Amino acid sequence: MLNSKPRMVYRVRITTRAKRDLIGVYQEIGAQYSEAARTWYRGLKVSIRSLRDNPYRCPATPESEDFRQLLYGNKPNIYRVIYRVVDTQRVVKILHVRHGARQQFRTADLN
Repeated sequence: MLNSKPRMVYRVRITTRAKRDLIGVYQEIGAQYSEAARTWYRGLKVSIRSLRDNPYRCPATPESEDFRQLLYGNKPNIYRVIYRVVDTQRVVKILHVRHGARQQFRTADLN
């Protein structure tokens, strides 16, 4: 029998701010009218959920070492998913979703 380490899974929690951001992205890309846009949006959501398996695979943000960023999409349409890993709770908190071409965020942007 193989000794295998149990996989530690994190819960992914999307904050109210990030939910608003996701609704905005959905509307911005026209996912309500386009199957291709809907497919892209579903891929974004799957990518966010995948953080539960390995939240440290993404780099820290340029703005702060306290936050990490998942990049999704292809140039020029790359979106940044800003999140924080809370190890003590085994939670990945999705804080903000924004287009990659926007200016760097401020902590106030996360409310």
